[in-house]
Amino acid sequence: MAKTINLSIFQKFFQSGKVGGIILLVCVVISLCIANFGDAVYFNNFLARDLGFNLGSFEVKYSISAWVNDGLMAIFFLLVGLEIKRELLEGELSTLKKASLPVLAAIGGMIVPSLIFFFFNKGAATASGWGIPMATDIAFALAIIAMLGKNVPASLKIFLAALAIADDLGAILVIAVFYTAQIHWNYLLMAGGVFAFLLALNYFKVKSLWFYLIPGVFLWYFVHHSGIHATIAGVLLAFTIPTNDTDIESPLEKLEHFLTTPVNFIIMPIFALANTNITFQKEMINGLTSPLGLGIIVGLFVGKTLGVSLFSWFAVKMKFATLPDDANWKHIIGVGMLAGIGFTMSIFISLLSFNNPLYVVEAKFSILCASIIAGVFGFVYLKSIKQKNLILKKPNYIL
Repeated sequence: MAKTINLSIFQKFFQSGKVGGIILLVCVVISLCIANFGDAVYFNNFLARDLGFNLGSFEVKYSISAWVNDGLMAIFFLLVGLEIKRELLEGELSTLKKASLPVLAAIGGMIVPSLIFFFFNKGAATASGWGIPMATDIAFALAIIAMLGKNVPASLKIFLAALAIADDLGAILVIAVFYTAQIHWNYLLMAGGVFAFLLALNYFKVKSLWFYLIPGVFLWYFVHHSGIHATIAGVLLAFTIPTNDTDIESPLEKLEHFLTTPVNFIIMPIFALANTNITFQKEMINGLTSPLGLGIIVGLFVGKTLGVSLFSWFAVKMKFATLPDDANWKHIIGVGMLAGIGFTMSIFISLLSFNNPLYVVEAKFSILCASIIAGVFGFVYLKSIKQKNLILKKPNYIL
């Protein structure tokens, strides 16, 4: 029964991610239209407007843009953390054999792109953006592979999802370790106290989600003021939510079910609206061939493809893992291309990487171009594999 529930969770996550990816794409187009054909100044002023309240020394007043990037994205990271924990305990990352291929592929998909970016930007003011091409956008990547339907094995879709989740865990660690400017230890200690309290609740098997979510708000506040990016609070909270391996729905599964739809249909589209309002200028085309632009585009498309493919080959060659059922090496290369769709996470890291608005805009435009290239090439390539190699074999898998 537990396996049935896990499959049901994955199917809901996959289907919601597929439709959410399409909505995300629509919001990107709307945001670009506002920036280039609408009133971009009014929209930017709206995002800069403060929202919140002050209660003595307790200040919760930030710009709308900050609420989106620090508040709503913390909920997104909460969902990602829940998915990572479930996969580690009972899913595709639960055993060494299951986890080896997607985890090693994800590691390759982070190391190689960051090295390529570093090669182009070594010694430059943009060198701090090395984490940008490391990320994979789950929603967009799953939306593209979903469009292929039965052209690819169902196991390949699960492999891509597990790879993207492992990739997100890596991105979270990178943000926590390398993109933290200054630590305020008093707030960090208070956050540690709340986290310890949540762990105690888990230890004593408290199952009511409210006992976790209410302290989780304070955890977010303390982490936000500690200097560590507030989204990390979402992951920490997720790791304290209890789960089980029985056929009874756990608190973790309940929360994951509850969050999947609003995250994919509301939070991620709002993030896209707020962060892809790029006003096109002639200089942006030249920016694509700058060290920053080349580092991102080559890193995401070429680096991800090489990293995922080579590290997967190494894992199979060393007998750490086996290829997904009914998949071949051409499929793995195609997944590597789709992993180059960095969009949401890459844009998020670019916001943390640079203080110079020009670098941020140039990075966003390069990410957008790289993600389009990766998505189109990945789709066409995987589609051609079906036509050339699988036409004689009638598939019997359904996702």
